Amino acid sequence: MSSDIDAVLEALTTDGLVEGVWQDNDGHIDSTIVDENAFPELTAQIRSAPAAALLSVYATERTPRFTAVMPDNDGVLRARWRTEPTPSDRNWALRHPKG
Repeated sequence: MSSDIDAVLEALTTDGLVEGVWQDNDGHIDSTIVDENAFPELTAQIRSAPAAALLSVYATERTPRFTAVMPDNDGVLRARWRTEPTPSDRNWALRHPKG
């Protein structure tokens, strides 16, 4: 996400579908998928956010941002599948080589 809210809003297209992702003032992250009819509401939500991003919802244009995992309710981290590494994963791995 970017803290340059004006740049994020400038990237908003005039039509189509987009996923808006924003952080509220309490640090919570939320998102919504909207079409051009709801762009004014999305713009108002993002304008008051400290950080935001616009993501394409079209599979051919979408790039994963990062791979993450969460523990189960019992606190155990279980791997059930393997994900394709994202560009951010590769960059992190290059900066943090196994010693």
